[in-house]
Amino acid sequence: MTTATMARPEPRVSAPVPEPPAPAAADLARARVVLHLCRLQVPAVRLAEPDFLRHLDRTFRLYFPKAPGATRAGYLEGLYATDWAVCVGCLTGQRAAWELLFAARTGRSDCLLVDALRARAVRLYPRDEEKQDTAVTEFWSNLIAAEGADALPILARYDGQRPLAPWLIRVFQNWHLSQLRRQSGVVALPDDEIALPFDTPRPTAEARWHETFVHAARDWLDTTTDDERLLLGLRWRYRMSQRDAAALLGLHEGSISRRTDKLRDRALEQIGGRLVADGWIGDDLEGFVLTELGGVLTDDPRLSADHLARLLAAKGKTLPAGEVS
Repeated sequence: MTTATMARPEPRVSAPVPEPPAPAAADLARARVVLHLCRLQVPAVRLAEPDFLRHLDRTFRLYFPKAPGATRAGYLEGLYATDWAVCVGCLTGQRAAWELLFAARTGRSDCLLVDALRARAVRLYPRDEEKQDTAVTEFWSNLIAAEGADALPILARYDGQRPLAPWLIRVFQNWHLSQLRRQSGVVALPDDEIALPFDTPRPTAEARWHETFVHAARDWLDTTTDDERLLLGLRWRYRMSQRDAAALLGLHEGSISRRTDKLRDRALEQIGGRLVADGWIGDDLEGFVLTELGGVLTDDPRLSADHLARLLAAKGKTLPAGEVS
């Protein structure tokens, strides 16, 4: 047996997709309340009740495998109803919905979605305006057109459990990072839902802001627990997928996803808040934080290979042989 044969991983068998519970009468009543809310908040997007219920069932089925045991009532409580309605309106070809999506703003930076995507393209393909334009144009075209016969269009993957515009930015970023990885083998991306930073600090970051950022990031890391640092280490240093990290830690994949998102949000809130308090006036605070954070995570001894091994050993676990560095 050759070394290459020994190192080849066995094919992963997909687990059967769980079947969610059918909606009860109370679930349908709650759904109709949400329908009226959507009609009030986005009256330009027209959703007939049968179409509304069909898409609501579809997106709940998208969400259910990520959170087995989830109820339809709980799903509705966490639904970003306006964003969900805009997404469904786009999928059904409503011009008003597309206009709302084009005009969407992106949370903390409050810039238009189109501008935020362009900013990501500039960082992904520096000094190549043609590639930047192509990246954004191709992404928009794939929102409702699947890349392959077995793939879903991008908007059809949205489950409504997070704000739409930031989710689209993340999908755009990860989509192109995956392409760059395939082309060069340099950029590693654990999976489509990852919300962790780039691993190359921005060369244009001013020295003053970099120093302020490092202090703020280390203070944020001080507030994390050993379990959170272990998760950061597995996902960031070892590039483990959510599924592999969950299997190693004995947790559900959905739990890993939620913990990762919470870590990201806390980092943005705490580190970003420090920078704003110190006078930050840049346009893309979120991008700056997520880009610069990689260097801090790589250098901090609390996320070193030895320390992570000790944290795992305390749980009676070790890294798979192929992951040890």
